[in-house]
Amino acid sequence: MLSYVFIPIIIVLFLVILFSGIFTVRQQKAVILERFGKFKSIKNSGLHLKIPVIDQIAGRINLKVQQLDVLVETKTKDNVFVKLKISVQFQVIRTNIYDAFYKLESPSDQITSYVFDVVRAEVPKMILDDVFERKDDIAIAVNRELNQSMQDYGYDIIKTLVTDIDPDEQVKHAMNRINSAEREKVAAEYEGEAERIRIVAKARAEAESKRLQGQGIADQRREIARGLEESVDVLNNVGINSQEASALIVVTQHYDTLQAIGEETNSNLILLP
Repeated sequence: MLSYVFIPIIIVLFLVILFSGIFTVRQQKAVILERFGKFKSIKNSGLHLKIPVIDQIAGRINLKVQQLDVLVETKTKDNVFVKLKISVQFQVIRTNIYDAFYKLESPSDQITSYVFDVVRAEVPKMILDDVFERKDDIAIAVNRELNQSMQDYGYDIIKTLVTDIDPDEQVKHAMNRINSAEREKVAAEYEGEAERIRIVAKARAEAESKRLQGQGIADQRREIARGLEESVDVLNNVGINSQEASALIVVTQHYDTLQAIGEETNSNLILLP
């Protein structure tokens, strides 16, 4: 009678123990398996078996590329406090999962410490302008130091970037004023150049106008002289000598001028004899 009671219990316990020995590992993960507290094996993605009670899952390792953002405050060579945001992409080396799990308690803390050391060693050598211009050099220095150090712990540094440089507020205001003044200076230079071009163009136009005006006056005088010469020749042909002809032409021009003035209704000119 008792056997009928214990058999279902034994079956249930067996099934529980059996299923507790089955486990799965997801893609881009790894499982550290220990036996009696000692490392036994590393299991990758898939379905696996372990001996219940004897074998234990010590931990799971993320094999994906991870990113850590570190904010470092330091001072430049010209005594400007500045904050740099350093983004570090890292990944567990698949062939060195053991070291990644057992050698380092917190990879993020370790990486942060190295980033602080390198940035605070490099930035104080530069003035603020150089920090902006040479941010890639800072990133390379951080990446080089991290790679040399973290590979011993089973981590590969994929990429390091300086994603943000934030100077002290007073310095930013000063930089904005300088940039504004520089833009105003450039604008003034462009306006001055445009004004110079306008003045030169106007002067050239006036010079051309005067040249054409002078040419017109010269042509007019040449025609007048030619007309006088022809008039003298005509008078000479009818027996009037040159002196008399000249006097006659002068009198004729005098009366022509008086007639032209008389036709001007608004003229206030008074000719005295």
